[in-house]
Amino acid sequence: MRIAFLGLGHMGLPMAKNLAAAGHEVVGFDVMPAAVEAAREAGLTGADSGTDAAGGASVVFTMFQTGQQVLDAYRGVDGADGLLNVAASGTLFVDCSTIAVDDARAAHELAEAAGHRSLDAPVSGGVVGAENATLAFMVGGSDEDFEAARPLLEAMGRRVVHCGGAGLGQAAKVCNNMILAVSQIAVAEAFVLGERLGLSHQALFDVASNASGQCWALTTNCPVPGPVPSSPANRDYQPGFAGALMSKDLGLAEHAVTSTGVEARMGMLAREVYREFAEGPGAGQDFSGIINTIRARSEEGSR
Repeated sequence: MRIAFLGLGHMGLPMAKNLAAAGHEVVGFDVMPAAVEAAREAGLTGADSGTDAAGGASVVFTMFQTGQQVLDAYRGVDGADGLLNVAASGTLFVDCSTIAVDDARAAHELAEAAGHRSLDAPVSGGVVGAENATLAFMVGGSDEDFEAARPLLEAMGRRVVHCGGAGLGQAAKVCNNMILAVSQIAVAEAFVLGERLGLSHQALFDVASNASGQCWALTTNCPVPGPVPSSPANRDYQPGFAGALMSKDLGLAEHAVTSTGVEARMGMLAREVYREFAEGPGAGQDFSGIINTIRARSEEGSR
């Protein structure tokens, strides 16, 4: 199968490579020339533009930063052709970006109006998951389109869940990341509290990881070095999943909370904590680095 993959960043390139490893012809494009060159060096075919990549492809994957970028790429800007204009009729568009539910539904509508098929399929698992083909995909769209895309998603991920109709993959992602943000802050606060009480990191981990405090933020993304050797804390909080991306995703959660009127005090507090984190050095650190902010503020409070 000929597949176009647009957006060859830290997540997109390893995802595209896994599709190629599964035997597909992958044509990649990114607005950064260095990313296209990296794709060529990895054995993929590099395209000169997104529309060049999409022409003749059976499936078009997109992995962008914002909903506006997805919509602009689909319909084109300033009179230029968009992806939907150049793709053969009935092409399956799979957007793996993390964007607002409203933008995802708008992308579905654009694709269907142009005679194409569409799925929103945001991912969880970070760079490590992309590299190891262990991502989780949360998919929104029709049953038929989901089944058509499933073998491709399974080539890139370990868990593929059909969440319902258009936009519901993004809905699942925004809910999941709100849980993750709250739990990562709670785990960090507990470790700082344990430090103040004289409890070793390992002792707290051994207890909480086998008790009711067990969660992904503890057992995979442990915010202190030692207990989980593969966690970002062991490499000076190199992401991973950067604080800037968590802040962005919580902005999407804030939009969803506001539009639905849901009472979500913990989620919105996490939004504020990560917004401040991302305004400083935390933007380029793994989001588990929030523990350093908690330590610093605890020191200030004890003076």
